[in-house]
Formats: sequence, C-alpha cells, structure tokens
Amino acid sequence: MEEFCGCPGSKMQDFRGKEEAADDSGKPEGGGLASDSQSHKRASQLKQWPIQLHLISPMAPYYQKADVLLSADCVAYAAGDFHKDYLKGKSIAIACPKLDEGQEVYSEKVQSLIDDAKINTLTVMTMQVPCCAGLVSIAQQGASSAKRKIPIKSIVVSLQGEVLSEEWVN
Repeated sequence: MEEFCGCPGSKMQDFRGKEEAADDSGKPEGGGLASDSQSHKRASQLKQWPIQLHLISPMAPYYQKADVLLSADCVAYAAGDFHKDYLKGKSIAIACPKLDEGQEVYSEKVQSLIDDAKINTLTVMTMQVPCCAGLVSIAQQGASSAKRKIPIKSIVVSLQGEVLSEEWVN
C-alpha cells in the first residue's frame, strides 16, 4: 500500500464505476436524443450573481431577511442534488477556506449579513476534509461579533456526496 503525505484533501481517489452500477437506467451512453435529454434537465435554483464571498454585497436585495447558504466551493460538485436539496429557496455565498486569499474579511461579511441584511438563518456546508472546517469557524466568528443572534447549521458532506453530519452549531 502506498503511503500518502500531505493534506488528506489532496489525496487522489477514483470513484468511477460506483455510480455506473447504481444508475443502470438502460439508456444508451450519451443520453439519447438531445430533445429527450433537454426534457429531463433539472432547473437551476441559483437566483443571484455573484456568489463568491469576496464579491457579494450583504446589502444586495436577495440577502435581505433571507435564509443563506454559505457553501465551500467543492460541495456543489459532490452533492448530486445540491440545487434541489440545499440551494432551493436560499441565497448563496461560496468560499474556499484553504485556497482563498484575504479571508480576514469573510467573518466581517458574515457579521454584516446577520446585522445589516438581517438574514434569518445561515447554513454552512463543507466537505469532510479537515481544511474545510475553517468555513464553519469563519461563520461562527462573524456570528459571535454580530449584534443579532441567528441559528447556524453545519452540514458536512463526504467526498462521494453523502451527508456525514448535520447539526446546529450555536
């Protein structure tokens, strides 16, 4: 067995074949006719732009008194029904607690979402890799310096898109 050094989130893992076994729909590869595949597409639940935490303005109308989803960048790629199950009915901001620069402003943005936009709830979705937990810490820092108190939920997703934990963190 090969020894791995470095961040566990950087370890290569190949999940091909597992989804194919689970999704035996009998349809030919490629999805058949274009019109057939178009009729089965799920609508996007993204209702705003921009979504990157550096670029968002807490004063934007779609954040006012909203339920907000703060998601790590990779979550939407791992969670198969991300739009339907988590984004629907929420405003979103995304960030990467490992790679984004200038994160010192992130907790201030969370504080402003709570105090200025008067958001109702904050759901923080992260991946199971250790570096991703920093996003929950950022949210908690912003919430602790806010005047208003709101519920914050943490959802941790596995590398294969399964929900590993879902809990209120404040």
